[in-house]
Amino acid sequence: MKLDEIGTRARQAEPVLRIMETEKKNRVLKKAAENLVADAETIIAANALDMEHGKEKGMSQGLLDRLFLDKSRIEAMAEGMCQVSELDDPIGEVLGMKKRPNGLLIGQKRVPLGVVGIIYEARPNVTADAFALCFKTGNVVILKGGSDAIHSNTAIVASLRKTLKEEQVPEDALLLIEDTSRETTAQFMKMNRYVDVLIPRGGAGLIRAVVENSTIPVIETGTGNCHIYVDETADLSMAVDIILNAKTQRVGVCNACESIVVHENVREKLLPVLEERLKEKHVEMRADEKAREYMPEAEEATEEDWGKEYLDYIVSIKTVSSIDEAIAHINHYNTKHSEAIITNNYTHAQKFLDEIDAAVVYVNASTRFTDGFEFGYGAEIGISTQKLHARGPMGLLALTSIKFVVYGNGQVRS
Repeated sequence: MKLDEIGTRARQAEPVLRIMETEKKNRVLKKAAENLVADAETIIAANALDMEHGKEKGMSQGLLDRLFLDKSRIEAMAEGMCQVSELDDPIGEVLGMKKRPNGLLIGQKRVPLGVVGIIYEARPNVTADAFALCFKTGNVVILKGGSDAIHSNTAIVASLRKTLKEEQVPEDALLLIEDTSRETTAQFMKMNRYVDVLIPRGGAGLIRAVVENSTIPVIETGTGNCHIYVDETADLSMAVDIILNAKTQRVGVCNACESIVVHENVREKLLPVLEERLKEKHVEMRADEKAREYMPEAEEATEEDWGKEYLDYIVSIKTVSSIDEAIAHINHYNTKHSEAIITNNYTHAQKFLDEIDAAVVYVNASTRFTDGFEFGYGAEIGISTQKLHARGPMGLLALTSIKFVVYGNGQVRS
């Protein structure tokens, strides 16, 4: 299907979704979740093809983990869709009403964005998450996945569109661009005639390409060079546990810890233990000179390491002499995604929360919680690291706009 045809079909479906009743949207989402689980074997078989191709191409373990689907992951996708169906529908919500001196009543209400385009890489779960959130908010979604996940995405979309047909909803509420070429991706970025907003999800290269080349307004979802700062007052046992979770629970995700910042006063007690625990998980360590005094197996870190999103079993370790130095280092090298401090000092915790420039800032918790599901959104459309319209995990509200509604009784302007 050519891009113009996809755009036209999306525009034709959009007015139907815009006014769809909440009850019907919820029913469709629950049915779609059931069908997704019922179609798990077909989806897993398609995913096996993508996994095989990914291994042949030498894809990293972290990226393969992002790509991989099994029954439990498909069930989690379905659960996310069900959770979205249970959330309040923001569409039609009136955001206040004020009476002007001339008698006009002026208010705002939430409306869908319209047609949402999403360009993403080897993350087939995005296919279901994006559909659920866009459908609940009355938006048509056009998906442009990468070649690494084409078989998985096609199978998931087929399952979802089957549900739309069964429920007598326009199937073109969900459209997949199956041509995975870069030329088609570049053309998609220029479809402002059809698409109201474009959301990229992937690595730094993809996001930069979309931001720099799109003629469609872009909500930027950022890469995750996430830090954990271990303060001099930290519970070191807690710190080690949080770091291990944030780094190794899943390495190929944007909320994984990529860099550890350590106050020099705790390095002697913390770093030898941390080194042993990281070695157990086969994590390669790249550290500065002060850290390497207590981590003899760590490699020397370079300037490039401080700003690197590894998405792999690699972590950098930086020592600092104060919380001010820690904050300055993190703000210089971070990607404004998720940052954490481990501390027992209330003043330091508040200083970190106030001065760190990131979408999500934690005290004594893993950065892995930066996720729409964990934040109670059911799913997410992405993690926004920009400061306009939406920031952090993007749930239903991030996929809405507003319109002004004005009630009069014959007023004319003089």
